[in-house]
Amino acid sequence: MQRSFRAVFISDVHLGTPACQAQHLLDFLECVSCRTLYLVGDIIDLEHMKSRAHFTDTHHKIISLIMEKARSGTEVIYIPGNHDAFFRQLAGQTISGIKIRKNTLHRTADNRSFHVSHGDEFDHVVQISPLALLVGEKAHDSMLWLNGGVNKLRKAMHLPYWSLAGYIKENLGKAQQFIGRFEQAALQACRSLQVDGYICGHIHYASFNRQSGVLYCNDGDWVEHCTALVETFQGELKLMHWSEQPRWIASEPEEEINWQPIPAAS
Repeated sequence: MQRSFRAVFISDVHLGTPACQAQHLLDFLECVSCRTLYLVGDIIDLEHMKSRAHFTDTHHKIISLIMEKARSGTEVIYIPGNHDAFFRQLAGQTISGIKIRKNTLHRTADNRSFHVSHGDEFDHVVQISPLALLVGEKAHDSMLWLNGGVNKLRKAMHLPYWSLAGYIKENLGKAQQFIGRFEQAALQACRSLQVDGYICGHIHYASFNRQSGVLYCNDGDWVEHCTALVETFQGELKLMHWSEQPRWIASEPEEEINWQPIPAAS
């Protein structure tokens, strides 16, 4: 598997929480190199840490490694999300070699333009009621707790990582409807911004969707799916999963399609 890229996009790491798949992410960052590393929001979960911080040695190593990459010549661009929104007030500054931006424009090797942001700006568009959001967050937290237990058992049985939360999301009709509305909001934003595509995270669901000549890309997360979006040196965008058995999930679609759920790893 290729391990050197022109650009890498990761988001929704949620350092500071027990749900973060920190060991898989650390291994990914140690094994993969790139010219530009985009941190597309919710890297450090400041919201969770207000009540209880879970910051292990592996979490510290991830931050140290990212800072080391920035010092060693990798361009690191940090776009805060809703869980690390505090850092948005530092937008425009560079700290320890890491550029902090509210959003940015990425241009691929084949000269396509992509708007890059976390994605929480679409929350008002997809219209989730405060009550549904609260219930959803509680249910999601429960799924992540169960996910941890399932994968401890799988590890003891020498089986690779598998996302219970991801499986439920892929097979729940309302979740798929929400994902569809979110994708359509991003695709509409592409047309307003007059760019070739939109790269974001936020909804913990790695996917591509090409419609009317514009491309939606979601890099996924590192609490459920352990996924990243990468750009090859030829300008192709691809999605990869990284755990005990790294694998490609998908390459950007050439034809106009409505993306189907990503099959869960067995």
